[in-house]
Amino acid sequence: MVSAGDPSVADDPVEAAFADSVRRTGASLGALFLLEADRRLLRLQLLSGAPAEFAAPWSQVPLTAPAPVADAVREERLVWVSSHEQMAHAYPRTAMALPYPLAMVAAPVIGVRPHGAMLLIWPAGRPPYMTARERGNIESSCRRLARLLEESAEAGVSTVSADGPRVVRLGTGRPSVSQELAAADLVERLPGGSCSVDLEGRITYVSSGACVLLGRPADQLLGTLPWQSLRWLDEPTYEDRYRAAVISREPVVFSACRPPDLWLDFHLYPDASGISVRIVRTGSDPPPAPAPPGSPRSAAPTRAGQLYQLVHLAAALTEVVGVQDVIDLVADQVMPAFGAQGLVLSMAEAGRLRITGHRGYPADVVDRLDHLPLDTAFTPAGRALGSGIPAFFSDPAEMRRVSPEAPLASGKQAWAFLPLIVSGRPVGICVLSYDTPHVFSAADRAVLTSLAGLIAQALDRARLYDTKHDLAHNLQQALLPRALPAITGLQTAARYLPATRGMDIGGDFYDFIPLGTAGAAAVIGDVQGHNAAAAALMGQVRTAVHAHVALGAAPDQVLSLTNRLLTDLSPDLFTSCLYAHVDTLRGHVTFASAGHPPPVLRGPDGGALPLDVPPGPLLGIDPDAAFPVTEVPFVPGAVLAFYTDGLIEEPGADLDDSIARLARRLAHIGDGPPDALIDDLLRTAGPGGQRTDDIAVLLLRRAVPG
Repeated sequence: MVSAGDPSVADDPVEAAFADSVRRTGASLGALFLLEADRRLLRLQLLSGAPAEFAAPWSQVPLTAPAPVADAVREERLVWVSSHEQMAHAYPRTAMALPYPLAMVAAPVIGVRPHGAMLLIWPAGRPPYMTARERGNIESSCRRLARLLEESAEAGVSTVSADGPRVVRLGTGRPSVSQELAAADLVERLPGGSCSVDLEGRITYVSSGACVLLGRPADQLLGTLPWQSLRWLDEPTYEDRYRAAVISREPVVFSACRPPDLWLDFHLYPDASGISVRIVRTGSDPPPAPAPPGSPRSAAPTRAGQLYQLVHLAAALTEVVGVQDVIDLVADQVMPAFGAQGLVLSMAEAGRLRITGHRGYPADVVDRLDHLPLDTAFTPAGRALGSGIPAFFSDPAEMRRVSPEAPLASGKQAWAFLPLIVSGRPVGICVLSYDTPHVFSAADRAVLTSLAGLIAQALDRARLYDTKHDLAHNLQQALLPRALPAITGLQTAARYLPATRGMDIGGDFYDFIPLGTAGAAAVIGDVQGHNAAAAALMGQVRTAVHAHVALGAAPDQVLSLTNRLLTDLSPDLFTSCLYAHVDTLRGHVTFASAGHPPPVLRGPDGGALPLDVPPGPLLGIDPDAAFPVTEVPFVPGAVLAFYTDGLIEEPGADLDDSIARLARRLAHIGDGPPDALIDDLLRTAGPGGQRTDDIAVLLLRRAVPG
C-alpha cells in the first residue's frame, strides 16, 4: 500500500499566497498566469488541483486571445463564468478545451502595474453567482499576490519561468498511520475492488480485490498510470473519464472490457486530494463501450491529452485572420505543445517556397532557405509538399540520407516536414525543428499530420484575407489626401483609423483644400457602411466637394450641389458631411453641416466646447435640401477639431454626452502640436482598443503671431 504524500507548499511566498487563495475560495482548480516581459503573452506559472499535462492547451495565452484570463488582464476586471453553457457562448475556444460542467472566475493581479491573472474553477454544483464577500476575498488575494510579485522583482527574483507550470499541492489533512491501516482493512472487507489515484493519474493504493479484477499484482500497479500498466485501458475514452472527474469534481462511471470478455464498471469519486475508484463486475448485459483495445493495431492510440490539444488548436485556428496571425499561433502554441525549438512556415508561390514566418533560425539561414524551388534537393520540403506525405527525421543521420546538406545549413538535430494541402492543392509547408535528436512517436505523427491539415485551411483563408485587405487598404489610401497642404497661419494634422474588425475600409473621409493665400476649406464626412461601395461613394463625394470649391461656391452651396449630385446617382447610401471655410485674414470660420456631429473648439485659454452648428439633412435624401450657415471667430492659439462618430460613439451612451466628453478630453490633453494632440485623442478611441467603426479626425490650430 502506498499513500500519496502531502508535500507542503514551497517556502516561496507567492506559491504560499496562491495556495492559500485557492484553499480559502474552495476552488477545485487554481492557476496563476503572469505576463512576460514584452507584455504580449500570459504564461502559466502555478497550478493546483490538476496535473501539468492538463494545462498544456492553455499554458501560454496571448494577451489578445479571446480567453477569460486575457480579458481579465486586458480589461482589468474580474471575469465570472457561471456555467459551461455561458462558457460556450462567451469563450468557445476555452469551452472546447474544458468540456465539463464547471464555474470559473479569472481575476486580474494588479499592483503598481498589471502582473497577470488568477484563474479559479469550481464544480458545477456551486451557486451560479458570486457574492460580494467572495468577490472581495478574490480581489484581496489578487492584491496580495501583486504585492508579493513586486517584492520579488525588487529583490531581483524572476517571477516568470518558461519551464512550465509548477504544480502546488494543497494540504489535505491525511489520517494517521493506524487510521490508514484500519481504513485499508475496511476496504479489503468490501466486495469488488478499490483503488486510489492521485491527481496526476498514478495509482497510490490498490486492494487485493482490485488486483484480482484487474488481473495484475499490486507491485505492477502501484505508482503507474492505469492506461500504461493496463493496456486494455489505453483508450482516449477512458482517460477522458478520469479527466472529467478531476476537473468537474463530480462522480463518473464508465465500463471497460478486460480481455477476453470480463466487463468491469469503474466508479470514480474525486476530491481535492485524488480519486477513489470502486471496481465491480458489470451485469450480464454490458453497456456499449469502445471496441476492446486488445484488437490488433499498427500504432499506439493517441493520448486524450493530445486530442484535447488538437481540439484546442483547431478552435484557435478558426479565429485567426491574417497570415501573421497563423504564424504567431503556430509559434506560440504549436511549437511549445510539441517541444520544438524552430519553425519555418513557407508558402508555395510561382514554383518556389517563400518563407512567410520563422522562429529559432538566424537570418543567414533563413536567407539561404528562402525562395528555394519546389523540386529542391537541398531540403526535403519540396519532396514532402509534392507528395503530400509528411516527413519525420529523428536525427541528422536520417536527414543526411535524403538531404546531406540540410543538417549543416541549419544546425538542427530533428525535423518534422508537414505539407499544407487544401483540396489537393499545395499551399505551403510547415517545418518544426529541434535542437537535439527527437523521436516522433506514432501518436505525435498522427496529431501533427492532422494539425497540418488545420494549419493549411487557416493559412489559405488568411492569405485570401490578406489579399483582400491589401486591396481595400490601397483603395482607401488612394481616396484620402496623401498629405495636407501648408497654409500660412494654420497648423494641421489628420488621421484615419479603420475599424479593428473587418476589411480596414470604410466611408469616413477628410480633406483640406487651399483657397488662395489666406484661407482653406476643411471637409469631413461619413458615408454609411464599411465596404468597397462606401469607399467608392466617399471618393465621389470628395471629388464633388473639390470641384464645387474650385468654382468658388459658398459653404452652403458646396453641400447643396454635392447633395443634388448624390440624389441623382441614387446610391442607396447616406452621407454626413461638415464643410468649413477658414478665413485666416478675418479670423473667422464659416460652417455648413449635412447631419454631421458638430466640431469642437478649444480656445487659447484651454477651455473647449462643441460649437452650435445647426445641421441640414444628410446628403442624398432630399435634392432641394437647404443647409444653414454658421460663422464663429477663430482666434490665434485656438484649436478646431473635426471628427466622425467613430471617435465618440459608445454603446448605450447619449450622443451629446459623448461629444461633451470629447470636449473635456481636448481641454485636458495639453498644448502640444496638432500631431501630438490628435494622437492623444485617438489613444482612448474604442474600449480595450477595439473599434467597431472607422474614425477620421482633422485638427486645425490658428498659429500665434511672432
